[in-house]
Amino acid sequence: MRAIDGHASGVQAVDARPVLVTGGAGFVGANLAHRLLEDGRSVIILDNLSRPGVERNVAWLRALHPQRLEVVVADIRDAEAVAAVVARVGHVFHFAAQVAVTTSLIDPHEDFEINALGTLNVLEAIRAQANPPSVVLTSTNKVYGGLEDVRLRLEGQRYAPDAREIAAHGISEARPLDFHSPYGCSKGTADQYVHDYARSYGLKTVVFRMSCIYGQRQFGTEDQGWVAHFLLRAIDRKPITLFGDGKQVRDILYVDDLVQAFLLAERHVDRLAGQAFNMGGGPANVISLLDLLDRIEALDGRRPTISFEDWRTGDQRYYVSDTRRFQDATGWSPRIAAERGIERLYEWLRELRREPGVAARPASAAERPIAALAGAQR
Repeated sequence: MRAIDGHASGVQAVDARPVLVTGGAGFVGANLAHRLLEDGRSVIILDNLSRPGVERNVAWLRALHPQRLEVVVADIRDAEAVAAVVARVGHVFHFAAQVAVTTSLIDPHEDFEINALGTLNVLEAIRAQANPPSVVLTSTNKVYGGLEDVRLRLEGQRYAPDAREIAAHGISEARPLDFHSPYGCSKGTADQYVHDYARSYGLKTVVFRMSCIYGQRQFGTEDQGWVAHFLLRAIDRKPITLFGDGKQVRDILYVDDLVQAFLLAERHVDRLAGQAFNMGGGPANVISLLDLLDRIEALDGRRPTISFEDWRTGDQRYYVSDTRRFQDATGWSPRIAAERGIERLYEWLRELRREPGVAARPASAAERPIAALAGAQR
């Protein structure tokens, strides 16, 4: 059924209670909160404000929406704080997470506490309500592991699958789960808990297994947000280190298209409950690291200085989302092509660099070498 206007059967009426966005000060959360507030809805952000740059997102949202925005500074691991907020809302977008493979390898215990236990805190708080809110979780393509059995060939400076079905449509939800890296395990645990709470407790839950998301409000730190990070390094005339050979491929999705998918997931949650959907730009928005460097050179007038390091744990040479199930269920499809989206982000980042008091920060020790392709979405 293609029902996107809110009038077809199976569409949930908008709950009058506020919407909770955990991790709402982050890149994706801030963009979604902005859209919800523009639509006249009340939004509560729960965020511990630990990631660099997120305070700018909060200031931006407060300046634009002083009336219907509430910011709760708390950690997703604090079950009491989570429960107090969940009791007041009609829907939850659960984005709060530890978002990088690299960080999970350094401290897998903290990674588990945030991603797995934090998600369980959200689910238990929802389950405790007499009128439980629905929830959408952002999971990750890392739940499918390294995809080592997908036979690949080189097409220019990209990897491409031999299998015609995968080449035409990408990786589908029928793919067996194969958690790889502590990050993959913790997000996979969250993914499966959210999925099972629909079956075991009848909660209205939806999971998005995300590919690479990019767009405005993304500050591109060393361990995630690789498209923005590459662009910032180029703007600041700093070198980039590629892990692997630079030919690894992702389908990138512009954040505005993702926000629309979130709204449709909430609107159709009665029909979508208990399901997981692969979410990304699909085969029409495929790009390799080397392709992005070519695009940066065209936009910036010069090619960044690059060097290469060994492949990293859990990296996928090829991942492209098959989004047909969500498209068939809701009518959604990406509208912003990769070339146009990269240009938009480049111009936004250039304007950001021109703002008073916003200067290129020196590279930290953690940024040498630069971590390309962290596989996260915030």
